[in-house]
Amino acid sequence: MTAACRVAVIGAGAAGLTACKALRDAGLDVVVHERGDRPGGLWARGAGGFSPAYASLHLNTSKGRTEFADFPMPRGWPDYPSADLVGGYLADYAETFGLLPHVRFHSTVTSVERAGTGRAWTVTTADGGRDRFDAVIVANGHNRDPRLPDPGYPGAFDGLRMHAHDYRTPEVFRGKRVLVVGTGNSAMDIAVDASHVARGPVLLSARRGVHIVPKYLFGRPSDATGGALAVLPWRIRQRVAETMLRLAVGSPRDYGLPDPSGGLFQNHPTISDTILHRLTHGEVVARPGIDRLDGGRVVFADGAADPVDVLVWATGYRVSIPFLGPDLLGPDPERLPLYKRVFHLDEPSLAFVGLMQSTGAALPIVEAQSKLAAAYLSGAYALPPARERAARWHATCAPRPRGGATGAR
Repeated sequence: MTAACRVAVIGAGAAGLTACKALRDAGLDVVVHERGDRPGGLWARGAGGFSPAYASLHLNTSKGRTEFADFPMPRGWPDYPSADLVGGYLADYAETFGLLPHVRFHSTVTSVERAGTGRAWTVTTADGGRDRFDAVIVANGHNRDPRLPDPGYPGAFDGLRMHAHDYRTPEVFRGKRVLVVGTGNSAMDIAVDASHVARGPVLLSARRGVHIVPKYLFGRPSDATGGALAVLPWRIRQRVAETMLRLAVGSPRDYGLPDPSGGLFQNHPTISDTILHRLTHGEVVARPGIDRLDGGRVVFADGAADPVDVLVWATGYRVSIPFLGPDLLGPDPERLPLYKRVFHLDEPSLAFVGLMQSTGAALPIVEAQSKLAAAYLSGAYALPPARERAARWHATCAPRPRGGATGAR
Protein backbone atom coordinates (compact mmCIF):
# COMPACT_ATOMS: atom_id res chain seq x y z
CA MET A 1 0.00 0.00 0.00
CA THR A 2 1.03 3.65 -0.27
CA ALA A 3 0.79 6.86 1.73
CA ALA A 4 -2.16 7.91 -0.47
CA CYS A 5 -4.19 5.09 1.06
CA ARG A 6 -7.67 5.97 2.36
CA VAL A 7 -8.84 3.75 5.23
CA ALA A 8 -12.18 3.07 6.90
CA VAL A 9 -12.07 2.03 10.56
CA ILE A 10 -15.18 0.40 11.99
CA GLY A 11 -15.60 1.13 15.69
CA ALA A 12 -14.33 3.87 18.01
CA GLY A 13 -13.54 1.80 21.05
CA ALA A 14 -9.98 1.22 22.22
CA ALA A 15 -9.12 -0.74 19.07
CA GLY A 16 -10.65 1.75 16.65
CA LEU A 17 -9.11 4.76 18.37
CA THR A 18 -5.62 3.29 18.35
CA ALA A 19 -6.10 2.35 14.70
CA CYS A 20 -7.15 5.90 13.87
CA LYS A 21 -4.14 7.36 15.67
CA ALA A 22 -1.65 4.96 14.09
CA LEU A 23 -3.05 5.62 10.62
CA ARG A 24 -2.96 9.39 11.14
CA ASP A 25 0.62 9.14 12.47
CA ALA A 26 1.49 7.32 9.23
CA GLY A 27 -0.02 10.15 7.18
CA LEU A 28 -3.07 8.25 5.94
CA ASP A 29 -6.61 9.51 5.36
CA VAL A 30 -8.98 7.95 7.91
CA VAL A 31 -12.74 7.77 8.44
CA VAL A 32 -13.99 6.05 11.61
CA HIS A 33 -17.57 4.76 11.75
CA GLU A 34 -19.04 4.49 15.27
CA ARG A 35 -22.63 3.49 15.91
CA GLY A 36 -22.68 5.08 19.37
CA ASP A 37 -22.63 8.74 20.36
CA ARG A 38 -19.15 8.96 21.87
CA PRO A 39 -15.74 7.23 21.75
CA GLY A 40 -14.81 4.43 24.14
CA GLY A 41 -16.74 1.39 22.95
CA LEU A 42 -17.69 -1.00 25.72
CA TRP A 43 -16.14 1.34 28.31
CA ALA A 44 -18.43 4.26 27.38
CA ARG A 45 -21.31 3.49 29.70
CA GLY A 46 -24.60 4.74 28.34
CA ALA A 47 -23.14 5.49 24.92
CA GLY A 48 -26.21 5.15 22.72
CA GLY A 49 -27.24 2.13 24.78
CA PHE A 50 -24.58 -0.14 23.27
CA SER A 51 -22.09 -0.50 26.13
CA PRO A 52 -22.53 -3.63 28.28
CA ALA A 53 -20.51 -2.08 31.14
CA TYR A 54 -22.22 -2.46 34.51
CA ALA A 55 -21.94 -0.05 37.43
CA SER A 56 -19.36 -2.06 39.40
CA LEU A 57 -17.10 -2.85 36.43
CA HIS A 58 -13.39 -2.16 36.94
CA LEU A 59 -10.28 -3.14 35.03
CA ASN A 60 -9.12 -6.63 35.85
CA THR A 61 -5.59 -5.81 34.73
CA SER A 62 -3.61 -3.12 36.52
CA LYS A 63 -3.28 0.35 35.04
CA GLY A 64 0.49 -0.05 34.61
CA ARG A 65 -0.07 -3.09 32.39
CA THR A 66 -3.13 -1.67 30.66
CA GLU A 67 -2.24 1.90 29.68
CA PHE A 68 -1.21 2.81 26.16
CA ALA A 69 2.53 3.21 25.61
CA ASP A 70 2.11 6.77 24.35
CA PHE A 71 -0.64 7.84 26.78
CA PRO A 72 -0.02 6.79 30.42
CA MET A 73 -2.89 6.67 32.87
CA PRO A 74 -2.73 9.33 35.63
CA ARG A 75 -0.40 8.40 38.48
CA GLY A 76 -3.02 9.28 41.08
CA TRP A 77 -5.49 6.71 39.81
CA PRO A 78 -6.08 3.44 41.69
CA ASP A 79 -4.33 0.35 40.39
CA TYR A 80 -7.63 -0.97 39.01
CA PRO A 81 -9.67 1.94 37.63
CA SER A 82 -13.43 1.86 37.21
CA ALA A 83 -15.19 1.58 33.86
CA ASP A 84 -16.08 5.26 34.05
CA LEU A 85 -12.44 6.24 34.54
CA VAL A 86 -11.38 4.03 31.62
CA GLY A 87 -14.14 5.48 29.46
CA GLY A 88 -12.91 8.97 30.30
CA TYR A 89 -9.34 7.91 29.58
CA LEU A 90 -10.29 6.76 26.09
CA ALA A 91 -12.23 9.97 25.49
CA ASP A 92 -9.17 11.97 26.59
CA TYR A 93 -7.00 9.88 24.26
CA ALA A 94 -9.27 10.75 21.34
CA GLU A 95 -9.26 14.44 22.27
CA THR A 96 -5.52 14.68 22.95
CA PHE A 97 -4.53 13.17 19.61
CA GLY A 98 -7.14 14.99 17.54
CA LEU A 99 -9.06 11.88 16.54
CA LEU A 100 -12.63 13.14 16.96
CA PRO A 101 -12.79 15.04 13.63
CA HIS A 102 -12.20 11.70 11.90
CA VAL A 103 -15.08 9.91 13.69
CA ARG A 104 -18.60 9.75 12.30
CA PHE A 105 -20.88 9.04 15.25
CA HIS A 106 -24.30 7.39 14.92
CA SER A 107 -22.88 5.68 11.84
CA THR A 108 -23.69 1.97 11.69
CA VAL A 109 -21.88 0.03 8.98
CA THR A 110 -24.19 -2.49 7.30
CA SER A 111 -21.87 -3.93 4.65
CA VAL A 112 -18.25 -3.98 3.54
CA GLU A 113 -17.77 -5.38 0.04
CA ARG A 114 -15.07 -5.55 -2.57
CA ALA A 115 -15.48 -2.65 -4.97
CA GLY A 116 -15.97 -3.62 -8.59
CA THR A 117 -13.69 -0.92 -9.91
CA GLY A 118 -11.44 1.79 -8.55
CA ARG A 119 -10.87 1.64 -4.82
CA ALA A 120 -10.81 -1.77 -3.17
CA TRP A 121 -13.75 -1.59 -0.74
CA THR A 122 -17.25 -0.15 -0.63
CA VAL A 123 -18.57 0.65 2.85
CA THR A 124 -22.33 1.08 3.24
CA THR A 125 -24.00 2.56 6.34
CA ALA A 126 -27.52 2.26 7.74
CA ASP A 127 -28.45 5.75 6.52
CA GLY A 128 -27.83 4.65 2.95
CA GLY A 129 -24.40 6.24 2.63
CA ARG A 130 -21.80 4.54 0.43
CA ASP A 131 -18.11 5.35 0.33
CA ARG A 132 -15.02 3.77 -1.18
CA PHE A 133 -11.72 3.03 0.54
CA ASP A 134 -8.40 1.43 -0.24
CA ALA A 135 -8.48 -0.52 3.01
CA VAL A 136 -10.74 -1.35 5.94
CA ILE A 137 -9.83 -2.01 9.57
CA VAL A 138 -12.47 -3.90 11.53
CA ALA A 139 -12.40 -2.83 15.18
CA ASN A 140 -15.98 -3.44 16.25
CA GLY A 141 -15.12 -5.56 19.30
CA HIS A 142 -16.33 -9.02 20.22
CA ASN A 143 -18.44 -8.33 23.34
CA ARG A 144 -21.61 -7.49 21.44
CA ASP A 145 -23.42 -10.74 20.50
CA PRO A 146 -24.36 -12.67 23.68
CA ARG A 147 -23.66 -16.38 23.64
CA LEU A 148 -26.43 -18.54 25.13
CA PRO A 149 -26.25 -22.28 25.87
CA ASP A 150 -26.58 -24.18 22.61
CA PRO A 151 -28.34 -26.51 22.69
CA GLY A 152 -30.48 -25.07 25.45
CA TYR A 153 -31.09 -27.02 28.63
CA PRO A 154 -34.19 -29.22 28.68
CA GLY A 155 -37.28 -28.09 30.56
CA ALA A 156 -38.94 -24.75 31.17
CA PHE A 157 -38.03 -21.96 33.56
CA ASP A 158 -40.69 -19.73 35.12
CA GLY A 159 -38.43 -16.94 36.35
CA LEU A 160 -36.46 -14.13 34.71
CA ARG A 161 -33.66 -15.11 32.33
CA MET A 162 -31.02 -12.58 31.33
CA HIS A 163 -27.55 -12.48 29.84
CA ALA A 164 -24.66 -10.67 31.54
CA HIS A 165 -24.73 -8.29 28.55
CA ASP A 166 -28.01 -6.86 29.92
CA TYR A 167 -26.87 -6.43 33.52
CA ARG A 168 -26.29 -2.90 34.85
CA THR A 169 -27.04 -2.70 38.60
CA PRO A 170 -27.90 -5.27 41.29
CA GLU A 171 -31.38 -3.85 41.89
CA VAL A 172 -32.77 -6.44 39.49
CA PHE A 173 -31.74 -9.08 42.05
CA ARG A 174 -33.13 -7.48 45.20
CA GLY A 175 -35.08 -10.01 47.24
CA LYS A 176 -34.70 -12.66 44.51
CA ARG A 177 -33.10 -16.09 44.50
CA VAL A 178 -30.32 -15.80 41.94
CA LEU A 179 -28.33 -18.28 39.87
CA VAL A 180 -25.33 -17.10 37.83
CA VAL A 181 -24.01 -19.50 35.19
CA GLY A 182 -20.35 -19.09 34.21
CA THR A 183 -16.89 -18.62 35.68
CA GLY A 184 -15.52 -15.60 33.82
CA ASN A 185 -14.89 -12.14 35.19
CA SER A 186 -18.44 -10.94 34.54
CA ALA A 187 -19.93 -14.02 36.20
CA MET A 188 -17.90 -13.46 39.35
CA ASP A 189 -18.63 -9.72 39.46
CA ILE A 190 -22.36 -10.26 39.02
CA ALA A 191 -22.48 -13.03 41.62
CA VAL A 192 -20.73 -10.78 44.13
CA ASP A 193 -23.01 -7.81 43.35
CA ALA A 194 -26.12 -9.98 43.65
CA SER A 195 -24.95 -11.50 46.94
CA HIS A 196 -25.44 -8.16 48.71
CA VAL A 197 -29.11 -7.82 47.80
CA ALA A 198 -30.41 -11.30 46.89
CA ARG A 199 -32.65 -13.54 48.93
CA GLY A 200 -30.39 -16.21 50.35
CA PRO A 201 -27.00 -17.14 48.92
CA VAL A 202 -26.33 -16.59 45.22
CA LEU A 203 -25.72 -19.83 43.35
CA LEU A 204 -22.76 -19.98 40.97
CA SER A 205 -22.93 -22.81 38.43
CA ALA A 206 -19.67 -23.94 36.84
CA ARG A 207 -19.22 -26.82 34.42
CA ARG A 208 -15.52 -26.10 33.96
CA GLY A 209 -12.98 -24.70 36.33
CA VAL A 210 -10.81 -21.62 35.92
CA HIS A 211 -7.84 -20.20 37.74
CA ILE A 212 -9.05 -17.45 40.07
CA VAL A 213 -6.32 -14.85 40.51
CA PRO A 214 -6.69 -12.12 43.16
CA LYS A 215 -5.97 -8.58 42.06
CA TYR A 216 -3.06 -8.38 44.52
CA LEU A 217 -0.39 -10.95 45.26
CA PHE A 218 2.22 -10.27 47.92
CA GLY A 219 1.21 -6.61 48.12
CA ARG A 220 1.49 -5.83 44.40
CA PRO A 221 -0.92 -6.03 41.47
CA SER A 222 -0.91 -9.67 40.46
CA ASP A 223 -0.04 -9.01 36.81
CA ALA A 224 2.99 -6.98 37.93
CA THR A 225 4.06 -9.88 40.15
CA GLY A 226 3.82 -12.26 37.22
CA GLY A 227 5.78 -9.87 35.05
CA ALA A 228 8.82 -10.37 37.25
CA LEU A 229 8.92 -13.98 36.00
CA ALA A 230 9.17 -12.98 32.34
CA VAL A 231 12.86 -13.91 32.12
CA LEU A 232 12.04 -17.57 32.77
CA PRO A 233 11.12 -20.10 30.07
CA TRP A 234 7.36 -20.27 29.52
CA ARG A 235 6.70 -23.65 31.15
CA ILE A 236 8.84 -22.83 34.20
CA ARG A 237 7.13 -19.46 34.50
CA GLN A 238 3.75 -21.19 34.41
CA ARG A 239 4.70 -23.65 37.15
CA VAL A 240 6.17 -20.96 39.40
CA ALA A 241 3.10 -18.76 38.93
CA GLU A 242 0.74 -21.66 39.69
CA THR A 243 2.71 -22.44 42.85
CA MET A 244 2.56 -18.78 43.95
CA LEU A 245 -1.18 -18.71 43.33
CA ARG A 246 -1.78 -21.95 45.22
CA LEU A 247 0.21 -20.68 48.21
CA ALA A 248 -1.65 -17.37 48.19
CA VAL A 249 -5.27 -18.51 47.80
CA GLY A 250 -5.37 -22.28 47.48
CA SER A 251 -7.09 -24.10 44.63
CA PRO A 252 -10.59 -23.48 43.24
CA ARG A 253 -11.58 -26.86 44.68
CA ASP A 254 -11.04 -25.40 48.17
CA TYR A 255 -13.97 -23.07 47.42
CA GLY A 256 -16.26 -25.72 45.96
CA LEU A 257 -15.40 -24.94 42.33
CA PRO A 258 -14.09 -27.45 39.77
CA ASP A 259 -10.41 -27.72 38.98
CA PRO A 260 -9.18 -25.60 36.05
CA SER A 261 -9.22 -27.38 32.71
CA GLY A 262 -5.79 -26.07 31.72
CA GLY A 263 -2.67 -24.52 33.14
CA LEU A 264 -2.36 -20.89 34.18
CA PHE A 265 -1.89 -18.58 31.15
CA GLN A 266 -3.33 -21.22 28.79
CA ASN A 267 -6.87 -19.92 29.20
CA HIS A 268 -8.15 -16.55 30.31
CA PRO A 269 -7.98 -16.51 34.15
CA THR A 270 -10.67 -14.92 36.27
CA ILE A 271 -9.39 -11.92 38.21
CA SER A 272 -11.26 -11.32 41.46
CA ASP A 273 -10.56 -10.71 45.13
CA THR A 274 -14.17 -10.54 46.23
CA ILE A 275 -15.57 -13.81 44.87
CA LEU A 276 -13.34 -15.90 47.14
CA HIS A 277 -14.43 -13.81 50.15
CA ARG A 278 -18.13 -14.27 49.32
CA LEU A 279 -17.67 -18.01 48.74
CA THR A 280 -15.91 -18.55 52.07
CA HIS A 281 -18.66 -16.63 53.87
CA GLY A 282 -21.46 -18.60 52.23
CA GLU A 283 -22.94 -15.56 50.48
CA VAL A 284 -22.14 -17.27 47.15
CA VAL A 285 -22.45 -21.05 46.89
CA ALA A 286 -20.89 -23.12 44.11
CA ARG A 287 -23.00 -25.53 42.09
CA PRO A 288 -22.03 -27.89 39.23
CA GLY A 289 -23.36 -27.60 35.71
CA ILE A 290 -27.08 -27.53 35.00
CA ASP A 291 -28.90 -30.74 34.15
CA ARG A 292 -32.35 -29.30 33.42
CA LEU A 293 -34.81 -26.52 34.18
CA ASP A 294 -37.91 -27.37 36.19
CA GLY A 295 -40.34 -24.47 36.46
CA GLY A 296 -39.25 -22.49 39.50
CA ARG A 297 -36.29 -24.77 40.16
CA VAL A 298 -33.00 -25.60 38.50
CA VAL A 299 -31.72 -29.17 38.71
CA PHE A 300 -27.94 -29.61 38.66
CA ALA A 301 -25.71 -32.38 37.36
CA ASP A 302 -25.24 -33.85 40.85
CA GLY A 303 -29.01 -34.25 41.30
CA ALA A 304 -29.42 -31.30 43.67
CA ALA A 305 -32.21 -28.81 42.90
CA ASP A 306 -32.65 -25.24 44.07
CA PRO A 307 -35.45 -22.68 43.72
CA VAL A 308 -34.38 -19.83 41.42
CA ASP A 309 -36.11 -16.54 40.53
CA VAL A 310 -33.45 -15.01 38.28
CA LEU A 311 -31.09 -16.96 36.03
CA VAL A 312 -28.11 -15.04 34.62
CA TRP A 313 -26.24 -16.49 31.66
CA ALA A 314 -22.67 -15.17 32.03
CA THR A 315 -21.67 -17.40 29.15
CA GLY A 316 -19.65 -15.03 27.01
CA TYR A 317 -20.08 -13.73 23.49
CA ARG A 318 -19.95 -14.88 19.91
CA VAL A 319 -17.74 -13.15 17.37
CA SER A 320 -20.17 -11.14 15.26
CA ILE A 321 -19.15 -9.18 12.17
CA PRO A 322 -22.54 -8.74 10.49
CA PHE A 323 -21.32 -6.37 7.79
CA LEU A 324 -18.96 -8.92 6.21
CA GLY A 325 -20.26 -11.67 3.94
CA PRO A 326 -19.44 -15.39 4.15
CA ASP A 327 -16.96 -15.04 1.29
CA LEU A 328 -14.75 -13.05 3.66
CA LEU A 329 -15.70 -14.57 7.01
CA GLY A 330 -15.72 -18.21 5.98
CA PRO A 331 -17.85 -20.81 7.76
CA ASP A 332 -16.89 -19.75 11.29
CA PRO A 333 -16.07 -16.12 12.19
CA GLU A 334 -14.51 -17.32 15.45
CA ARG A 335 -11.84 -19.15 13.44
CA LEU A 336 -11.19 -16.47 10.89
CA PRO A 337 -7.68 -17.03 9.49
CA LEU A 338 -5.61 -13.90 10.06
CA TYR A 339 -1.89 -13.44 9.49
CA LYS A 340 -0.38 -12.19 12.76
CA ARG A 341 -4.00 -12.08 13.97
CA VAL A 342 -4.41 -8.87 11.99
CA PHE A 343 -4.42 -9.37 8.20
CA HIS A 344 -7.02 -11.36 6.26
CA LEU A 345 -5.13 -14.13 4.49
CA ASP A 346 -6.79 -13.53 1.11
CA GLU A 347 -7.38 -9.77 1.36
CA PRO A 348 -4.66 -8.14 3.49
CA SER A 349 -6.14 -4.67 2.88
CA LEU A 350 -8.89 -5.96 5.18
CA ALA A 351 -7.37 -5.92 8.66
CA PHE A 352 -8.69 -6.66 12.14
CA VAL A 353 -7.70 -4.99 15.40
CA GLY A 354 -8.85 -6.49 18.69
CA LEU A 355 -10.22 -9.75 17.29
CA MET A 356 -8.46 -11.87 19.89
CA GLN A 357 -8.89 -13.06 23.46
CA SER A 358 -5.87 -12.00 25.40
CA THR A 359 -4.86 -13.58 28.71
CA GLY A 360 -3.64 -10.17 29.89
CA ALA A 361 -4.35 -6.51 29.19
CA ALA A 362 -5.95 -5.90 25.80
CA LEU A 363 -5.17 -2.20 25.28
CA PRO A 364 -1.42 -2.54 24.65
CA ILE A 365 -2.14 -5.39 22.23
CA VAL A 366 -4.62 -3.41 20.14
CA GLU A 367 -2.17 -0.52 20.15
CA ALA A 368 0.55 -2.79 18.72
CA GLN A 369 -1.84 -4.34 16.20
CA SER A 370 -2.88 -0.87 15.03
CA LYS A 371 0.71 0.20 14.48
CA LEU A 372 1.39 -2.97 12.49
CA ALA A 373 -1.66 -2.42 10.28
CA ALA A 374 -0.72 1.21 9.73
CA ALA A 375 2.86 0.26 8.84
CA TYR A 376 1.61 -2.10 6.15
CA LEU A 377 -0.99 0.27 4.74
CA SER A 378 1.51 3.14 4.58
CA GLY A 379 4.13 1.03 2.81
CA ALA A 380 6.56 0.93 5.73
CA TYR A 381 6.10 -2.81 6.27
CA ALA A 382 5.86 -5.50 3.62
CA LEU A 383 3.91 -8.70 4.15
CA PRO A 384 5.44 -11.99 3.03
CA PRO A 385 3.90 -13.73 -0.01
CA ALA A 386 0.37 -15.14 0.37
CA ARG A 387 1.58 -18.75 0.47
CA GLU A 388 4.00 -17.99 3.29
CA ARG A 389 1.33 -16.09 5.25
CA ALA A 390 -1.01 -19.06 4.99
CA ALA A 391 1.71 -21.51 6.02
CA ARG A 392 2.61 -19.46 9.09
CA TRP A 393 -1.03 -19.21 10.11
CA HIS A 394 -1.53 -22.95 9.80
CA ALA A 395 1.63 -23.59 11.81
CA THR A 396 0.92 -21.20 14.68
CA CYS A 397 -2.73 -20.16 14.80
CA ALA A 398 -4.91 -22.73 13.08
CA PRO A 399 -7.38 -24.39 15.46
CA ARG A 400 -6.34 -27.82 16.63
CA PRO A 401 -8.66 -30.82 16.27
CA ARG A 402 -11.14 -31.21 19.08
CA GLY A 403 -9.74 -33.34 21.88
CA GLY A 404 -6.15 -32.40 21.03
CA ALA A 405 -3.72 -30.31 23.03
CA THR A 406 -4.52 -26.66 23.52
CA GLY A 407 -2.17 -23.77 23.92
CA ALA A 408 -2.40 -20.09 24.72
CA ARG A 409 -4.71 -18.23 22.40
